[in-house]
Amino acid sequence: MLELRLVQGSLLKKVLESIKELVTDANFDCSSTGFSLQAMDSSHVALVALLLRSEGFEHYRCDRNMSMGMNLNNMAKMLKCAGNDDIITIKADDGGDTVTFMFESPTQDKISDFEMKLMDIDSEHLGIPEAEYHAIVKMPSSEFARICRDLSSIGDTVVISVTKEGVKFSTKGDIGSANIVCRQNTSVDKPEEATVIDMNEPVSLTFALRYMNSFTKATPLSNTVSISLSNELPVVVEYKIAEMGYVRFYLAPKIEEDEEEKPQV
Repeated sequence: MLELRLVQGSLLKKVLESIKELVTDANFDCSSTGFSLQAMDSSHVALVALLLRSEGFEHYRCDRNMSMGMNLNNMAKMLKCAGNDDIITIKADDGGDTVTFMFESPTQDKISDFEMKLMDIDSEHLGIPEAEYHAIVKMPSSEFARICRDLSSIGDTVVISVTKEGVKFSTKGDIGSANIVCRQNTSVDKPEEATVIDMNEPVSLTFALRYMNSFTKATPLSNTVSISLSNELPVVVEYKIAEMGYVRFYLAPKIEEDEEEKPQV
């Protein structure tokens, strides 16, 4: 038997909105420690890892480890029916083929329940090695979203370069080129508005903006975003979820174009 009660129901709605574009079908894994998901996008370029720790739920019961295959678009449709202030409860029976979402209004005068069929999804769990990153940039999530949006109107890829000067986002396309530099500023009044750069060595990597823009759908979850970079490793774009977990996006850097261009130099 699985029963999870989340007082901040809007959190779950935001989580789904942030990942449903990237991943269509995925397994939610429930264990005694938390509710998690790990899935690749359909083109196997990006990976999403989500964790909601059991302590963040008002009530958390998971008698045995369970994996529930769900279509994320269908799940998002059901969660759209919940009010932003509603308390959301997720229930499933061991070995059952459905999951029930129950929405209670804060005043308890309206209770809705929606039942959804589960799916059988083959998914391989990828061991994500803990890596030491050359550079970690923490910045306001709205700023990062805006940079990705602005640059995508000019080019398809973004070069993220971290030096001791700051972090530079660059792109070029048919109409021209653009560079946006964010310098470290820790002296702001509100910590969530700070840009903090923790660099062991300079890094410069190229990524597809289409994916970066998709990751920024998680902006409503957190005021800050952390971007971890290392040469030859996928970037990790992480949004913390209100003291109870995180959603992390992994994206491999683009390498092939550089190699094609080199002979012309």
